[in-house]
Amino acid sequence: MRVLLLGGGGREHALALGLAADPAVEGLIAAPGNPGIAEVAELRSVDAADPAAVAALAVETGVDLVVIGPEAPLVAGVADAVRAKGIAAFGPSAEAARLEGSKAFAKDVMTAAGVPTARAYTCTDQEGTARALDEFGPPYVVKNDGLAAGKGVVVTDDRAAALAHAAECGRVVVEEYLAGPEVSLFVVTDGEAALPLLPAQDFKRVGDGDAGPNTGGMGAYAPLPWAPPGLVDEVMADVVHPTLAEMRRRGTPFSGLLYVGLAMTAAGPRVIEFNARFGDPETQVVLALLETPLGGLLHAAAAGTLADHPPLRWRDGAAVTVVVAAGNYPGTPRTGDVITGADRPGVIHAGTARRAADGALLSAGGRVLCGTATGSTLAAARDAAYELVGGIGLVGSHHRTDIAAAAVDGRITIPG
Repeated sequence: MRVLLLGGGGREHALALGLAADPAVEGLIAAPGNPGIAEVAELRSVDAADPAAVAALAVETGVDLVVIGPEAPLVAGVADAVRAKGIAAFGPSAEAARLEGSKAFAKDVMTAAGVPTARAYTCTDQEGTARALDEFGPPYVVKNDGLAAGKGVVVTDDRAAALAHAAECGRVVVEEYLAGPEVSLFVVTDGEAALPLLPAQDFKRVGDGDAGPNTGGMGAYAPLPWAPPGLVDEVMADVVHPTLAEMRRRGTPFSGLLYVGLAMTAAGPRVIEFNARFGDPETQVVLALLETPLGGLLHAAAAGTLADHPPLRWRDGAAVTVVVAAGNYPGTPRTGDVITGADRPGVIHAGTARRAADGALLSAGGRVLCGTATGSTLAAARDAAYELVGGIGLVGSHHRTDIAAAAVDGRITIPG
């Protein structure tokens, strides 16, 4: 089959590598892609958030499947426009993508489906926000109701900072804080059948020891040696299938990738958030361990035949990815600097570009590269990932030095 991959970040580079390795994928086009993706795919230019433009490109290139990486095109209705042309699309409809596009909508679905999650209030003014903050107490959790590229959540003991974030966002969801280590679970679904991928853990804050502001993600690892047996089965039974059933009941079935963000609390797993697409950088580690051909899996979900897909196969060992970020990220990042050492296997491009004059690789975003490695143990994968990062040269860049360290040392515990 021929596949069009939409997006140009680290998630999409990982998807491109997986798709290109599938013998069934005879042609791979990426739009807009990035210099790393260009090594395995034909790049085309398109406004990814323009449904008509993406659908036209899918027709022009004669693809059998469109894989939509980022969240903004999904919320804009790109999957609907592609399907209207008779082409399979991996990704939910605009209506179903509201599970990510609106935190308030997601909470409403969870409540209706009986999904275990934090108590919450949707607030549109400072008075309502203040009442919610006072009811739940610190740490305060305030979430932008809309899309915010993974950086719309503030968790703080500072009430004034929580109120300021709410004022900046306008419409927010204020939640009770869920104490416990976090888990990211990806679920491939056609709206009825659902196949879980390996659980992973990402690192949202910019600094070691989870210090500093939230980012789009500074690293990840999989699998989780500390996760309790039966976790995936429990989440599928208590969260995923009830949510899919509720979406069908509403007449907006969800197909594509359901990302379940969980907190492992003393009372059991609780949903922090849903996303409507693969997470970044967890995708880098989960797909590094997936042995099942990716193209066939995503096409089965897009075509509604996932129930007939064979069980997923996984490689032994573990995977770790470490994000190399540009100077000043997660603020306005420094860009345009020359990058060296990014041509080795395992280096995933996230925010890079080629200089027209001489083809030099330049930084072009906040999260610039990821060093992604596998190993027979989590410790070995971690060492290999940091070896990759150590070989990358980028003026002013920074990265966390503690990705997966607590898991390797056995220091992660679940409350209670």
